[in-house]
Amino acid sequence: MPQGPYRWFVYAELLLAAVTFVALLFVVAPYGGRHGRSGWGPTVPARVGWVVMEAPASVLFLAFYMLGEHRFELVPLLFLLLWQVHYVYRAFVYPFLMRSGSRMPVLVMLLAILFNLLNAWVNARWISEYGAYPAAWLADPRFWIGVALFAGGLALNMRSDRTLRRLRGDGSGGYRIPYGGGFRYVSSPNYLGEIVEWTGWAVATWSLAGLAFALYTAANLAPRAVSNHRWYRSTFPDYPPERRAIIPFVL
Repeated sequence: MPQGPYRWFVYAELLLAAVTFVALLFVVAPYGGRHGRSGWGPTVPARVGWVVMEAPASVLFLAFYMLGEHRFELVPLLFLLLWQVHYVYRAFVYPFLMRSGSRMPVLVMLLAILFNLLNAWVNARWISEYGAYPAAWLADPRFWIGVALFAGGLALNMRSDRTLRRLRGDGSGGYRIPYGGGFRYVSSPNYLGEIVEWTGWAVATWSLAGLAFALYTAANLAPRAVSNHRWYRSTFPDYPPERRAIIPFVL
């Protein structure tokens, strides 16, 4: 870990993970949809909110990455590709696949922008400047285990998103119980997929920066998955009793 301001940004992200986890145990994040509610100030269309808050994670990450001494080396470029595969989808594809009509509080959008700014800086600067990833890293099992986790998590995340969209493919309103894929085991396989993704990133980069992001992802999404699970069970009397919230057979 380099000395100076950079390490304090990493520590700040670790602290933010703890604060976020505790806060979400008591407050359900009002991202819209089933958990949307008044009292959080002005709102914007959810599509606009998603693009605005997720775009910095792609665009600024690239800008910060290009400042690094190792920016044209093979392994850092592969890490850049992994990151952009996720965030180009999340910022510029996923929002336009969402159903129209839902709204997002501006406050939630602004908080997400601030986090993405911090997280993009911490991880981009690590892989292109402060980390050391010679070509020999490609022969390290940590790299391939991490990439496999990342790819598997991304696939689960995207498939789960598609399953949720298809529930309203006929144009009908209201909510339904999703089935198939990861929904056989948990109520929020999309969140589980994202947690697995960034755990893979942490393993592949073998860095405190990657670990900070993985911990924050779990701290942010696990309580939200529990809230979703509670909502499903209270809304649908026939909700599958064997299904868990976020960890199959456990939680």
